[in-house]
Amino acid sequence: MQLSEYLPALRRVDARFADAAAEAVLAHGWRARVPGCPDWTLADLVWHLAEVQHFWAWVVRTRAQDPSAYVEPERHADDELLGYVIARSAELETALVGADPADRVWTWAPRKDVAFVLRRQLQEATVHTVDVEQVLGDVRPVPTAVALDGLDEWLEVMVPGTLPDGPPEHAHPVVLHAVDADAERTLFPGTKPFPIAALTGTAGDLLLAVWRRVPLEVLTVDGDGLQAAAMIDLVRLE
Repeated sequence: MQLSEYLPALRRVDARFADAAAEAVLAHGWRARVPGCPDWTLADLVWHLAEVQHFWAWVVRTRAQDPSAYVEPERHADDELLGYVIARSAELETALVGADPADRVWTWAPRKDVAFVLRRQLQEATVHTVDVEQVLGDVRPVPTAVALDGLDEWLEVMVPGTLPDGPPEHAHPVVLHAVDADAERTLFPGTKPFPIAALTGTAGDLLLAVWRRVPLEVLTVDGDGLQAAAMIDLVRLE
């Protein structure tokens, strides 16, 4: 994706999150469980996204170089959460409009600029929108460009962040083939001469599979599916 595409995509997914959350509350209530995050209720999910967006809006707005001055918000009552998350999304979007992607800010990753925040917050909102859609029972396809970029981010940022010393000795390559993007990516390239498996599906399904939002059964698996799942499970994200 081009840098200019991130903010419009974030606005779209923020709006979808809010709409789906409102529908899910009416249909199932705030105590509904979130399939993608089994320890969370719908209220926990909405609060989480609002809190994350509040933090990154502050980072971008203040051009923070470390997070020590950040003041965490107090959790809001359930009946205030929809309004609160909509306000926090707008706050983040406004902060990003006023920032140059090259502006330096604190992040938890090696890359420390607003461009990192743009990409990460689009992917954060995208995956959590699928979470709320799963509660609602109305999961929409992730746009191909967003999904492929999210898969790239997972490989480029999350994998080395989780395994800073590189893949373990028993790691095997896993090929990820996105049919709608006509693109291939590889988890743990070069660790063995041949991949343990190739996983084929839409970029969106591949993204959701590596984030453990859908099972590998939604993909076409050529090779050892159990070992492919074990390779993905090596990337443990809190």
